[in-house]
Amino acid sequence: MISAGIDLAAEPKGTALAILEIENNKAQLVFLEQGLDDQSLIAKTINADKIGIDCAFGWPIEFAKFIAKHQDLKAKDLIDGGMDFRRNLSFRETDRQIRELTGRWPLSVSTDRLGLTAMRCAGLLSRYQKAGVAIDRSGSGRLAEVYPGATLRNWDFDTTNYRVNEDARAGLLKDIKAQVPWLDTSSFETQMIESSDSFDAVIAALAARAVYQGGYTKPTKDQQTAAEIEGWICLPDGQITSLI
Repeated sequence: MISAGIDLAAEPKGTALAILEIENNKAQLVFLEQGLDDQSLIAKTINADKIGIDCAFGWPIEFAKFIAKHQDLKAKDLIDGGMDFRRNLSFRETDRQIRELTGRWPLSVSTDRLGLTAMRCAGLLSRYQKAGVAIDRSGSGRLAEVYPGATLRNWDFDTTNYRVNEDARAGLLKDIKAQVPWLDTSSFETQMIESSDSFDAVIAALAARAVYQGGYTKPTKDQQTAAEIEGWICLPDGQITSLI
C-alpha cells in the first residue's frame, strides 16, 4: 500500500510531503520533498491508499456559531465573552480528547496561528474532493488528520527539542530505526535531519499507515457528529512496531 504524509504550512514554503511504499513486510520512503503547492500535493498523492495531513480539518462548532452570531448586527442575544465561554470556542472535541489522552493541548485552530494553515487545508480538502476523493473529516476516508508530535510521544519516543534541533532529530531517527528495522529511509535521512517539516511529513505518513490499519483512537458515537464537522485527530493507539 501507499501511505502519504503531508506536513502542511500556510504557504508551499514549509510544506513537506513524504510517500511510503509498504509491501512484503517492508516500508520504503520513496519520496520526500518540500515547497509543494496544493496542485502538486494532490497530483503526487492521488493514488495513495491513505493520506495523513498535519493540520486541523475544521473549526469548533461553537466557534462557527459565535462568528455567525457576532456578524448578525440585528442579533440581540447576549454574547458572554467570559473565560469559560472563550475556552469553549477555542477547542474542538478532538482537541479535548487529545488533552485527555496525552496531557497536552493541541494548538487552537480558532485562536492560534494554526488558523492560517487550516484555511489553506480547507482549500486543499476542497481540491481533493473535486479530484474525486471523498472527504470524511473524522478519518475513515482516504484523508486523515494526524498530529506527528503526539504520535511520537504515544509511541514512547522522546520528542524533546526535535522540532528545533538537528541533533535531537538525528537521535530520534536513530531510536525509530532501532525499533522498526523494516523502515528504509536511507535515501532521505539527511533531509529529515536538516528539516523538521520533512521529518514530520514522514511521521505523518507512518501515522496514516496506523489509521489505514484501523489502529487509532476513534470518535465515540457521541463524538461522531462533531468529528465529521470539526475534524478528528487520528492518534495511533498501538506501537510503531505494529505497523507491519
